Amino acid sequence: MSPDEPASTTAERDRRRLLLAFNLSLAFVALLVVVFALQPRLPVPALAVSPRDLSSLLGLLTAPLLHGSVAHLAANATALLILGTLAGSVYPRATVRTIPLMWLASGLGAWLLGEEGTRHLGASGVTHGLMFLVTTLGLLRRDRPSIAAGMIAMLFYGGSVLTVLPHGDGISWQSHLGGAVGGILAGILFRRLDPEPPRKRYSWEIEEEKAQRSAGERDSLEPPSPDEVPVLWHRDGGDEDPRGKVVAFPPRRPQAPRD
Repeated sequence: MSPDEPASTTAERDRRRLLLAFNLSLAFVALLVVVFALQPRLPVPALAVSPRDLSSLLGLLTAPLLHGSVAHLAANATALLILGTLAGSVYPRATVRTIPLMWLASGLGAWLLGEEGTRHLGASGVTHGLMFLVTTLGLLRRDRPSIAAGMIAMLFYGGSVLTVLPHGDGISWQSHLGGAVGGILAGILFRRLDPEPPRKRYSWEIEEEKAQRSAGERDSLEPPSPDEVPVLWHRDGGDEDPRGKVVAFPPRRPQAPRD
């Protein structure tokens, strides 16, 4: 985006990006609701992640779509709406490439680190990945939108930093840890994918640029000095000027007095 682009155009573009990110996040939440309504008819154990069970590798793709209760679904849906809108509006390109990475990483974390005989499901690994993605990009990029997005993510879900540690209350910290690792890795890999916003220009900077342009225009209208004007014509046999330039009309030399 050009620094001279009107602020109204920039605001309209930001509004469209925010609206698109919110609508996509809302559509994903609607998909989770539909899947949850169909779960009584689905083979949930076969679609969840069972640690180190090769037959449950399909769960790496399907487990984030399943939830154990309405409260479980509501908690993840709220986090997806907030973090998905935040990440998608500030980092649209990085977010699109990050979702598959954190999706698989959350399932791999549960598959590799989970206890045998347990089953892991839910989109909380993806929400942790989004939170750590936004926070990592805020630390690495350090422009105003990135810092603001990181602070908002930490304000709402800063407690996610603790839920990647072992818990004994049935929470799948393994999938949380996997999603967090995926979000951090994606933040490092994709930190330059989205262009940085233009630096805010202050009024005194604009006035200085206008003054410099005006000075340049005035200088271009000033006539050149006589020494810089080239001689277009000179008379044959003209005398050499002492400064090394040919003069067209040499001055008359005084004649000697006659007797």
